[in-house]
Amino acid sequence: MDDNRHSLTGASPAGGEEDAEGRDRLPDVVTKGSAAIATTLQKAILKGSYAYGERLQPERVLAKHYGTSRSTIREALRRLEDLKLVTRRIGSGTYVSYHRTPDGHVMAYRTSPVELIEVRLGIEPQMARLAALHATIEDLGQLEAAIQGLEKVGRNGDAFSNADERFHLRLAECTRNPLMIWLYKHINDIRGHAAWHRMKEKILTPERIGIYNEQHRRIFDAISNRDAESASSIVREHIEKARQDLLGLEDRD
Repeated sequence: MDDNRHSLTGASPAGGEEDAEGRDRLPDVVTKGSAAIATTLQKAILKGSYAYGERLQPERVLAKHYGTSRSTIREALRRLEDLKLVTRRIGSGTYVSYHRTPDGHVMAYRTSPVELIEVRLGIEPQMARLAALHATIEDLGQLEAAIQGLEKVGRNGDAFSNADERFHLRLAECTRNPLMIWLYKHINDIRGHAAWHRMKEKILTPERIGIYNEQHRRIFDAISNRDAESASSIVREHIEKARQDLLGLEDRD
């Protein structure tokens, strides 16, 4: 382990006292809130200052360094856990669970929800057009089952988000284009980006879920009727609606 990594770990090279547990070398933050602390530690983890499987400093050390309460530190660590960057083990500590992998995985942390929507807006209308032209009867059956799954989850944001990812992947599969399917699987991976999940509860209101599902049904009907232009147009309308909802939320924030 290099010197930079030692500077952030929870144990000093000599295994010394609490103040020697790397507290004086932790990255600083401008504010003491949990979000700022989580962001600072997130950047340190992503750039490799912490190794995979390495234990972070204890809560008491983090709280002392950042001049805040342990409850604030716990909230910051919870945010990191939501990002799948750390794993918290009761009675043991908090360990880095992020493993540096090829660029595709890192991209999920670098892409904002708005950027993701912009890419989807460029790809999915054509995807719907191809689906209308190439979907088999079996494909249409699976697409309809995905819609039924969406309609069954009701107004639960988490369940709807997961079902929505399945529906759009089924839509990609309807193209019968292996590259399109591969590409959309990567898009779905990035749709799991925590920045989206943090806003999900605010965006996915019961009213919006109802509108999205009505659009999903119209997409299916157009594809079933082999109406490529209508399918493409409705998908564009659908994603543009999601984009406007997202931008509206960011404007309020």
